[in-house]
Amino acid sequence: MNSVAKVSEISARSDKSFEDAILVGIARANKSLRNVTSAWVKEQRVDVKNGQIAGYQVNLMVTFVLDE
Repeated sequence: MNSVAKVSEISARSDKSFEDAILVGIARANKSLRNVTSAWVKEQRVDVKNGQIAGYQVNLMVTFVLDE
């Protein structure tokens, strides 16, 4: 079986952790994209306020298979 996939970059943020930001991003991608098969973290960063981590952000490359 042949297939064609596309990769889309998305950004997601969480106040809890990088893992939670990834979960938020994947959940949102699944609402808009069909046939999501994988994702990888391209970048991650933290927001700092008053010397404390205030938020976590990830940029994800999401792969999804195009409909035939």
